[in-house]
Parts: sequence; structure tokens; C-alpha cells
Amino acid sequence: MKVSVFSTKPYDEEFLERINKDFNHQLSFHSCPLTPDTINLVEDDPCVCVFVHDKLNRKVIEALHQKGVKLIALRCAGFNNVDLDAAKEYGIVVVRVPAYSPEAVAEHAVGLMLSLSRKIHRAYNRVREGNFSLNGLLGFELHSKTAGIVGTGRIGTALAKILTGFGTTVIASDIKSNETCHKLGVEYVSFDELCRRSDVISLHCPLTPDTYHLIDEQSIDLMKQGVMLINTSRGAVLDTQATIEALKSNKIGYLGLDVYEQEEHLFFEDLSDKVITDDVFERLLTFPNVLITGHQAFFTAEAMTSIAHTTLQNISCFESGDTCATLITADDAKP
Repeated sequence: MKVSVFSTKPYDEEFLERINKDFNHQLSFHSCPLTPDTINLVEDDPCVCVFVHDKLNRKVIEALHQKGVKLIALRCAGFNNVDLDAAKEYGIVVVRVPAYSPEAVAEHAVGLMLSLSRKIHRAYNRVREGNFSLNGLLGFELHSKTAGIVGTGRIGTALAKILTGFGTTVIASDIKSNETCHKLGVEYVSFDELCRRSDVISLHCPLTPDTYHLIDEQSIDLMKQGVMLINTSRGAVLDTQATIEALKSNKIGYLGLDVYEQEEHLFFEDLSDKVITDDVFERLLTFPNVLITGHQAFFTAEAMTSIAHTTLQNISCFESGDTCATLITADDAKP
């Protein structure tokens, strides 16, 4: 099948081309995102392959329909960037990669926790400057602390496995419980109780109308003084302005982010020689207890291989007329 692949970087092309030797699709790579201005790059391709920052709103989907596109293949798990009602209306099938490497994201979340709790990021910079003083680097142990996991799908469950190995008490909040987590001894509680009891809170829920700004002024007020907050899910699950106020008051003692509300204007690009005009993001960078990575939690060789394989398999599945297990419907976007 002919496929227009958008928002690609050299590493995307490397993995997709390598795995495509087993599928033989005709892939056209475009480094730009899919927008109303770039739709003309889709010629007679019945499939477009997109990533997290491609905005497939009604206008874009209508234009894709006019181009004869029949399939939207997401190279990610989240689908909040796609108007599923419009896709259904125009008869365009949407598939995704629901699981690539849950361990990749879970391990990155733990990496943020450890870097913040032991101030590794600050120590690294000090040592490079010849400063070996331990003043200001006093940390805390995850052992015996209470960690709250919001969302116990594959990634949240992988995180629970790791944290229980640290000797951490793990509690969780989700609309449905996970049997594996139960076997690990994870206690399911309400979201409010999780906020009250947790020393560390890690977010692993999808972005839906119900989870938009789930972490806001009200939920932060419930949290312990000096709580650690980790977000590797979607940026808009967290109200950035409310979080900044909580950092200023020391309510949030540690913040680790791999995602950001307005990240589509920043992440995945080299802006080192440009002035960043996002004042909210720049304010976050001024806090010594904030650690931000650029949406790299998923970025392992294992995960990239899995993403490429599932994406291309989804396209082959559609092409052959088989029922695809990774199909997304408009009902999936409803709370």
C-alpha cells in the first residue's frame, strides 16, 4: 500500500524502512506535520501515517477524504489529536499502536523520580564544574514511601512492578482495576485519596475530556506538602499554570515532565540557536527542582522496533481486509 508518513525524523525512517522489508509498503516520508497546508503532499496514497503532534481535525480529515484516503495509521498509543467522529462520518479507518514497550515509559518515569529525589541532574552539572560539595544535594529514598499511580494500563502496571521492587507502597486510581496490580499488592483508592496519601504521584492516563487538567489547583491542594509529581502521559493532563504556583509555594517539591501542554511548538526540534518565546515553559526551567525531557520516554530501540512493526502490520491488516485489533472508534474517545 502507498503510505504518506508525516512528522518523520531520521530515526523514524530508519526503523520503518528496516521493518518494512517484511511488509513491502510504498512509504513516502515527510518531515513536516500533517496540516491543512501540507495535505497536498498526499497524492494518491490511500493511507497516511501520523504521530502525536499531527492535528487531524475535521478540516484535515475532510480534505483527506477528498484525496481518497481510507486509513489513518497512528504511530502512537494516544489518539486525542484525531477527530474520530469526522473520521467515522467520512468512512476513514483509524488504527494505533496501543502497546509498544510499556517498560520504556515506566523506566523513564523511574529515571525522573531517581534523578529528582537524589538531585542527580544538579550533581552532574556541579561535578563538571569541579564542585564536589554535597551542600544542597540531600535526597530521599523511594523505599518505604507511598507512590500513587494514576492509570494502571500497561505502562502503569509496568511502573507498579518496578516500584514494588524498591520497597515502595503503591496505591493506584483508575476507572477499572488491573488484576496484575492486585497480585502485586497495589491498593486501589479514589483519585482524591491518592492525592492525599502519596509522596510521589506518577501520571499514566490518556488525555480525555475527563482527564484534561486532572492535576489542577483543587487536586494539588489535596496533596502532601513537598510532593513529587511525574508526568509521562500527555501534557494537558496537568494544568501548567496551577503547577507553577504550587512550585512557587513549595507545595510541589519535585516535578518531572516528559510532556508539556504546548509541546508541539517545541519538542522533537533543535531550537538551541533560537529564542524560545513560550514564557510558561521558560518559567518552568527556572526551578531547580524541575526536570524536563523532550517526550523521549518512549524512545528506546525496543520501542521503536515495536512501533514500526505494529504500524506496518496495521496497514497490512487493513489492506487485506482483516479485522484489526488496534482499530479506534468514536466511542473510544468518550468518557
